[in-house]
This record gives sequence, structure tokens and C-alpha cells, in this order.
Amino acid sequence: MRKQVLSTSISVGLATGLYGVSFGAIGVASGLDVLPVMLLSLLMFSGASQFAFVGVVAAGGAPITAISSAWLMGIRNSFYALRLTSVIGPRGLLRLLTAQLTIDESNAVSAAQGESRMQKLGFWATGVAVFIFWNSATLIGALAGNLMGSVEQWGLDAAAAAAFLGLLWPRIRQNWQLALLGAGIAIATTPFLPAGVPILLAAVVALVPFRGAK
Repeated sequence: MRKQVLSTSISVGLATGLYGVSFGAIGVASGLDVLPVMLLSLLMFSGASQFAFVGVVAAGGAPITAISSAWLMGIRNSFYALRLTSVIGPRGLLRLLTAQLTIDESNAVSAAQGESRMQKLGFWATGVAVFIFWNSATLIGALAGNLMGSVEQWGLDAAAAAAFLGLLWPRIRQNWQLALLGAGIAIATTPFLPAGVPILLAAVVALVPFRGAK
């Protein structure tokens, strides 16, 4: 059982971590240096939030808008913490490390286990695996991005939007009415509002009860 959990954790960590190459490349393509990109990856450590931040920066949005967009994308981790607190039971400084590793993947692998001991192992093993692979891949992507020259010729100018779609696709399929409404609001307001603000307005749609949403 232990070996199976560790195998799953490493597999999830590797698969998720490789996606960090895209973030590293997109980060430098948005105008950030390698060090800020790595600090975002090490300290923020939430893929969707990181892509949200660099996406707004790349579009010329204000820092407060980039931060707000990243926060909205990462707030789901707070709900994971409600479950994981009873499972992990962190104390003292360990609470900080637990919070840092509370992400989609560590929560999912932990929740998939039946025994409390394996739930803890799934959380820690997956969180550490994703952290190592993600940050290693981010560095590779950031360094490679600096050597690639014009980002337009490689299609990286559209990569942030593609990354957003990939991250959100499972939720879009379940709530396509809300997705269409949010997209409509974003498209309609983009010509008139600063970069990033249409994204925030579209996000407000998710807070409004909608009969068609599941």
C-alpha cells in the first residue's frame, strides 16, 4: 500500500511538474527575469495563480490587478485546508509547510486514500514531489525562454491563454453556462477597461447563483 501511494505521488508530481516548463518560458516572455519567475514558483507555488499573474503582467495590467487575479485563482486552496487540517493535524512551524504544499494534487492524492496514515503519506509525498519537479522545470523553462529569442515565433504570446483553458477545462465542462456568461462579459469589456480587469469581472460571475450551473 505504501509503495502504491509513493508511486502515485511521484507520477503525479512528475506529470504536474513538467508543466512548469511552460510557466518558466511564459514568465520570461512576459518580461520578468529568471529570479522573479523562480520566486513566484517557489513562494506562490500555485500553478493557476502563477499563470494568472504572468498573464496579466504580459498584457500590461497593473500590479494590483495581477495580484487580485492570482488570489482569485488560488483561493480554492483555502477550502482544501479545511479538510486537510483534520487529516494532517499540523502544529507550530509545520503549519507553514503544510500550507505551502496544500495544492490540487496533494489534496487529491490524499483524499483518494482510505486509511488516515496513507492520507498523510499521500499529501506529503505528492506535495514534495510536485514542489521539486515544478520548480526544477520552471528553472529550465525560464532559462530556455531567454535563449529562444522572439516569443511570437514560438507561439508563447498565446501560451498563457492556452494554459488558462487547460486548467479550467474540467470546470468549464461542468458549468458551461457560467463559462459562456463570464467569457461574454470579459470580451465585451476588454476594449474599454485596463488589462486584467475584465478577468476580475468575469470571475464575479462565479459568485452569482445560476440555475443552470451544477
